[in-house]
Amino acid sequence: MKRLIERSRSVGEVLRWVTQNPGKVSASHYPIALHKLGQLLQQQPGPPVGAGDGRGPAGQVLEQPEFHALCQAIVSGCAKFDNFSIVNCLYAAAALGLPGESPLVRVLEDESRSRLGRFNQKDVSMVFSSEANNKALEAIFSSQLFYENRQERFIRSMAEWLPRKAENLTPYTMALIAKYVARHRLREPRLLDTIANFLLKRGEQLDSKVIQKLVFPFSRMNYRPSNHGELFPKLEAILEQKAGSSPLATVNILMSMFQLSHFPQTVLHQVFSPGFITNVMSSPYALIVRRYLSLLDAAVELEFREYSGPRLDPRYRVLMFEHALTADEANRKYSYKGLVAEALRQLVGEECYRQDEVLPPGYCTDFLLWINRSGTVLPLSRVPAASRAPPATSPVTMSLRSSVLALTSDLQVVLSVNDKWHYCQNSDILVGSRAMRDRHLRLLGYCLVQLPYTELEKVSGIEEA
Repeated sequence: MKRLIERSRSVGEVLRWVTQNPGKVSASHYPIALHKLGQLLQQQPGPPVGAGDGRGPAGQVLEQPEFHALCQAIVSGCAKFDNFSIVNCLYAAAALGLPGESPLVRVLEDESRSRLGRFNQKDVSMVFSSEANNKALEAIFSSQLFYENRQERFIRSMAEWLPRKAENLTPYTMALIAKYVARHRLREPRLLDTIANFLLKRGEQLDSKVIQKLVFPFSRMNYRPSNHGELFPKLEAILEQKAGSSPLATVNILMSMFQLSHFPQTVLHQVFSPGFITNVMSSPYALIVRRYLSLLDAAVELEFREYSGPRLDPRYRVLMFEHALTADEANRKYSYKGLVAEALRQLVGEECYRQDEVLPPGYCTDFLLWINRSGTVLPLSRVPAASRAPPATSPVTMSLRSSVLALTSDLQVVLSVNDKWHYCQNSDILVGSRAMRDRHLRLLGYCLVQLPYTELEKVSGIEEA
């Protein structure tokens, strides 16, 4: 039957084979028949497949009794179809141009959604591209299976058609897409620009918690959207009005903008004001906001020197991070840090480097070394007090300006092991938080030496390391 359908030379022939031999037609034959119909219709003159106005060959076929019989057979039996047949029927129906409200498409979509947890990655991707409406996108991106697996090929495809559909999406659905893109570090400019345009058009209607979800992918991927000249001032205006309504979201949005080297002065006046500080310090999320505010304050001092407004009271300063990031801890077994540590131990000795040292304003460094101008690595125990970074245990008295190392004849070096997850996917661009960390360490006077995973993965054995 499969060969007979595939060799058919006309629409009528396909329909006859399928409808007149019900006993010989299995679930796998239906998507083949729908695909073949789509191919044959594309070869005929007239309006394109899916024109939907009843004119031309496509419209005539969709009205034929035999075609309705084919659709009814799929509707009646699809609950018993295997996953592959369900997905391929839906994909073929979309290619054929059947309207979303048709009984066939509705039944296939419902059946697909009920099976999402049992679909493999390819099935999910095909369903996603076939449905492509707000309800379907929400269902797909809410699927734990889809969320946990990276669909790069499909994301590139989605970037082609999402701009045309974005106006019909809800903020919730767009936020789900943004969350997925950020989680998998997918630096797809067209998709990111679509999120930015959505934010520009709908920003005033959104609350701060939704805005922070839509903004996060830009800083995560270290990407300034093409409309940033309009978008960033608009976000500033929105934050000015809504800063106090959701303090944590406000600080998160500011953090994203800082990572992209954009410093909204008026909003900073509000965030560092006594009223805002008092409000957040009495909230359940006081500690996390305090960490973020401490890092924002440090960034102002290092990167926004012309700022002259209020600053964070020294009493509230804490370290942004007290230990390695969660992602680094979770991926420790995949890191090259162990290899580098063993190489350093054999090369210079344990007394000449420190691992996972936390430096103010709270950045965990992979390795810290002290080297004189002649290139000799010196024991860290002999670093003069004047040249030492302030102890991480006393952030309350920390002053970043005074903590810039008093470098004369010596250099304090940060050796940075940049593993795969520190970069955007398939890119040599560091994620925004890592890029800002590097900027700040350099501004604090450290010499930063990068060890990218692309170089370390070429190393064979400890001698080469």
